[in-house]
Amino acid sequence: MLMHDTALVFGRYARQTLRSRLQMLFGMLMPLLYLVFFGPLLTGLPLGTQGDSWQMLVPGLLLQLGLFGASFAGFAIIAEKHTGVVERMRVTPVSRLALLLGRVLRDTAVLLFQALLLVLAALAMGLRAPLGGILIGFAFLAVLTVALASLSYALAMKVAGPHEFGPVVNALTMPSMLLSGLMLPMALAPGWLDALSHVMPFRYLVDAVRAGYVGDYASTTMLYGALVALAFAALGVTAGTRVFRRAGA
Repeated sequence: MLMHDTALVFGRYARQTLRSRLQMLFGMLMPLLYLVFFGPLLTGLPLGTQGDSWQMLVPGLLLQLGLFGASFAGFAIIAEKHTGVVERMRVTPVSRLALLLGRVLRDTAVLLFQALLLVLAALAMGLRAPLGGILIGFAFLAVLTVALASLSYALAMKVAGPHEFGPVVNALTMPSMLLSGLMLPMALAPGWLDALSHVMPFRYLVDAVRAGYVGDYASTTMLYGALVALAFAALGVTAGTRVFRRAGA
């Protein structure tokens, strides 16, 4: 029943997305701009990490794609609340968990497609990474999207409108981007800033994906990243499920 309902909800929102291809492509515009205009500046610089500049930058851009794409996913359900879509869903027998998971899986599929395009562009520009590392990057992106999209929908169900939702998300995503080392490795930061970054969960995901891009699969960095990602996803789905069940959405 849950899988059937989730597939129905996923199919509904997937069809909406396919009818809006420009929106899907524009979602990867910011990471692509960083790739084209920022990546060449790093070539040959001593970044204090394993691998070259592309193996450092591309993992960060993948997780940046997930961070911003999934965090703002809740805007869609705010619009549905105001147009009566959520209200009509309250009276259906569809599982409340499926209403969340169907949306989240649609977001995950969209971001993985955008990530594939981003990696293909990076390969054309000079990225060299093992296939296993690239696949690990996609896996981390998927788990991050599940976590953040679930929390985003939960927040969107709680707030009155986009005027409340936007500032809260911005207040959380900007420090996350700056302190996780998405653009530059935190090894370049002063000691106090590097220490502060360790309280940021995304730091461990970024480090793990970068380790995968240089073929370092069996390290403590990879282990810590996987544990943090799975714990974060469990937290996000649990919080999102509770909100959806209480709201009857």
